[in-house]
Amino acid sequence: MRLLAGLLLLLATATGAVAAEDKPGAFDFYVLSLSWSPSYCATRDKPDGLQCGGPRPFAFVVHGLWPQYEKGYPQDCDRSAPRLPQRQIDGMLDLMPSPGLVIHEWRKHGTCSGLSATAYFDLVRSARAKVEIPPSYVNPTDYRMVSPAEVETAFIAANPGLEANMLAVDCDKTRLREVRICLSKSLTFRPCPEVDAKSCPAGRRLAVPPLR
Repeated sequence: MRLLAGLLLLLATATGAVAAEDKPGAFDFYVLSLSWSPSYCATRDKPDGLQCGGPRPFAFVVHGLWPQYEKGYPQDCDRSAPRLPQRQIDGMLDLMPSPGLVIHEWRKHGTCSGLSATAYFDLVRSARAKVEIPPSYVNPTDYRMVSPAEVETAFIAANPGLEANMLAVDCDKTRLREVRICLSKSLTFRPCPEVDAKSCPAGRRLAVPPLR
């Protein structure tokens, strides 16, 4: 009987049926993901919501602050977490201009931080304040083309201590989508080989739509 139970356990492990549960607070570092809002809005069929249809044009916005393992990442660590109060959602819309995004990021990533919702979103704000946006990406009015390396170089120049192996540039086939910056739990820049390896192909030219 014990032999049969052991064989079943081995089979379940081999097929992925048994996996370590993601636990709040049990991770190695954070990724601050900054989304280029004009690229996101360019994919919408029509203006929608605060981010793409509101009175304020957005440049880089916070997509999320994601707990990471050295390889892979945890997610949905507390499915029983209480709903976010409306005032907390509203309080993040200057950085994350979509109520749905705020809720989603807390459920999927914030619950893995081991922090309360208030402490997590305070940390999101602190992480965003840690990163200086390069001047050419603050309020661009002209459509332009860049390489992933040019985006990285601009962020490195604007942020002392940030190095090429500490960030990644994300893109689709034609546009700059995100810049992802790796931070320790104390919000210092740190290397992240797996994240860096997922950067856009070096030779690609990326459109950077202007603010609108």
